[in-house]
Amino acid sequence: MTPPSLIQRYAPVARQFVKFGLVGGAGVVVNMLVAIVMNKANGGTVNAQNILFPIPGTRYNFRFTSLVWIVGFLVANVFNFQLNRSWTFRHTQKAPWFREFWPFLAVGSAAAVVGLFIKIAFTNPKSPIYLPEPWFHENAGLQSREYWSQLFTILITMPINFVVNKLWTFSHVRNKHAASIT
Repeated sequence: MTPPSLIQRYAPVARQFVKFGLVGGAGVVVNMLVAIVMNKANGGTVNAQNILFPIPGTRYNFRFTSLVWIVGFLVANVFNFQLNRSWTFRHTQKAPWFREFWPFLAVGSAAAVVGLFIKIAFTNPKSPIYLPEPWFHENAGLQSREYWSQLFTILITMPINFVVNKLWTFSHVRNKHAASIT
């Protein structure tokens, strides 16, 4: 018997990555819709840098843009989890919903924390990766620094999410569950 070729060996992983990317793309739409709705409700992206409260013990403040990032992440995370669970990683025996969700949320949360700092860097004029004028500004929706920083940050953190969720949430957790019921 001849060993499988690289294509045969990695085709299932490649399919999963594509599916994960499609789910991620749908999650990006969900995340961006949350960002648009929240920013519109707050008077537009021109108010994204409004301070909501000072962070105790520091010279920093929690801004509306950070709240948008967190809420968008949470809504998209639940959406992505359910779609990945039922479509991308559907071929293995599932563990109970919450047993898989908490690791998925933990992985996403770690990426979201990193992403929060990236998004802040994209929107902070003192940052070396600040999204520059005239391409990005808060005077027009399609050129909104707020929206582009949200999108760029999601794209940066997605590959990490795929690898860790594939290996931990949808493999290790499910295998551990399957072993516990046999």
